[in-house]
Amino acid sequence: MALRTLKVGAETARMLQLGHPWVIADRYTAAWPASLHPGQLARLQAPDGGLLGTALLEPGARVVARLLDRDLVDPGAGWFSRRLQAAEQLRERFLDLDRTDAFRLVNGEGDGLPGLTVDRYRDWLVVQFYTPAWQPYLKPLLAALEKTWRPAGIYLKQRPQQTRNLKQQFGSEEQLVELVAGKPAPEKLTVREHGLRYLVRLNAGLHTGLFLDQRDNRRRFGRWCRDRKVLNLFCFTGAFSVAAVAAGAAGVTSVDASRHYLDWVRDNAELNGQSPQQHELLCGDCRKVLKRLARENRLFDLVFVDPPSFSTTRKGKFSSRGGTAEIIAALLAVLKPGGLVMACSNHQKMEIADYLKELRRGGLDAGRNLKVIDQRGQGGDFPYPVGFPEGRYLKVVTLVAD
Repeated sequence: MALRTLKVGAETARMLQLGHPWVIADRYTAAWPASLHPGQLARLQAPDGGLLGTALLEPGARVVARLLDRDLVDPGAGWFSRRLQAAEQLRERFLDLDRTDAFRLVNGEGDGLPGLTVDRYRDWLVVQFYTPAWQPYLKPLLAALEKTWRPAGIYLKQRPQQTRNLKQQFGSEEQLVELVAGKPAPEKLTVREHGLRYLVRLNAGLHTGLFLDQRDNRRRFGRWCRDRKVLNLFCFTGAFSVAAVAAGAAGVTSVDASRHYLDWVRDNAELNGQSPQQHELLCGDCRKVLKRLARENRLFDLVFVDPPSFSTTRKGKFSSRGGTAEIIAALLAVLKPGGLVMACSNHQKMEIADYLKELRRGGLDAGRNLKVIDQRGQGGDFPYPVGFPEGRYLKVVTLVAD
């Protein structure tokens, strides 16, 4: 297969050789031919003339190319099948498939398919393209997926570069998702995670209702919940709340700005045989709710907080940078002495050192001494190359507050 050869700068060549699969747009890529198009394959060449491998191109984007292989490759059904089989074999080594049927099958760069993920929800698959460069290869990809896993149906989801600009890019969340093979899933599909059951919606837009990368952290969270009063902030659909009650929590208070998500919490609780008395649902901006709880002298033994990187409500905005310290300070006002906080951030551009600084600032503002007792990330079905720091995006830090 004859491919165009494109030169990259010395620093890009060095990063590719170290295992980073991205080519970031710079003055060298600006000199590439204007006739290039998304999905085109090219051979990348170092300044010294050495060949670096085959890359998938996305001209005009920040990540202008993604390295697929050190050798010459042709992304047909056979090539996809080999990558999928390798990903499956990795997950069979550590996933509890008898009690869990919702997990990530392919994690982009970590499985040799940069910019492409595949999630399993029981008998259905959700493929996500983080770059339109994969679109020309949809047919061989679907053939490989059907051969490898024989799903009941396959959904394709386009991921916007910035979720805050979703409406400008796609018009609505519903337009992000398309059934591309097989039959549609039930509107509310029940999946299992460590024996617990959760409702997901595969055709509802950006989020299915269950963050798969937090699966193992939910189980660990449960180990600290027995006989404790738990507060779940930015609770989304309440997966951590359900896990806490299942683990023996004395009661869980779940807070979210969306009444729709709180209804989902209630449905997930009922699905697991949990009573309404075990779940207190509070609708409102978490910062305002925390102030009210403090005025009421409410205290909790354990707080879980996993805010979105950026969110907007009718009366305010939240951003991880700066907002994290504010939330930590506010929640410490309702945390008992010696209580625990499990704090999370999935903001890819915030390194763990910067995140710890945010947590420290929150503790200082509240006059509480925080100690880290546990630090984790995403589960093993979200692998990433050791030379690809962007892959370790999820930060989960558990603290004890003196």
